Amino acid sequence: MNFHLAKNYILTRLKDELPHNLRYHGFHHTWDVYEMAIEIAKEEGIDNNEDLTLLKTAALFHDSGFLTTYNGHEDEGCKLIREVLPEFEYDKNDIDKICRMIQATKIPQNPKTPLEEILADADLDYLGRDDFYPISNSLFEEFKSINLLETEEEWNKIQVKFLEQHHYFTKTCIRKRKEEKEKRLVELKQIIQSYE
Repeated sequence: MNFHLAKNYILTRLKDELPHNLRYHGFHHTWDVYEMAIEIAKEEGIDNNEDLTLLKTAALFHDSGFLTTYNGHEDEGCKLIREVLPEFEYDKNDIDKICRMIQATKIPQNPKTPLEEILADADLDYLGRDDFYPISNSLFEEFKSINLLETEEEWNKIQVKFLEQHHYFTKTCIRKRKEEKEKRLVELKQIIQSYE
């Protein structure tokens, strides 16, 4: 596997080709998920180089489907990696594992392996971080730009429902993020009460 060439390929495409209205699903989000996946993997004791390479590749490509579509971007991302990763010496087995990790980020998340759990948690790590509000606001702005919703009230109700249904999978994120995520849920419920 030539990870460095694959990394350069996808980062260049994401920087140059992602639609500008993707205020949340932009290059910065992919980089954040990449860094968090590495950090979570380390804390989860993943030290096999091949597994780490597959995880890092999945993190970098997990939203590559946004290059061509909004809905169903996970499937498009898998289509892209099946086309391009063989050029970077990834075999079919590697690509299948990467695809399954990418599919594990689809909402509702349903990871089956430790690597899938790590990527799923890295993708939504911000839910339990102190930068929750600016990041969630970027998703609100993105949703508004594609006419998915209009008001902050709608958005906050969606967030409450989402936070109530979401759970982390890795011991690391349960330990480090769950408590903060619960605080955000309480705060958002209080905001929603103020609308009534």
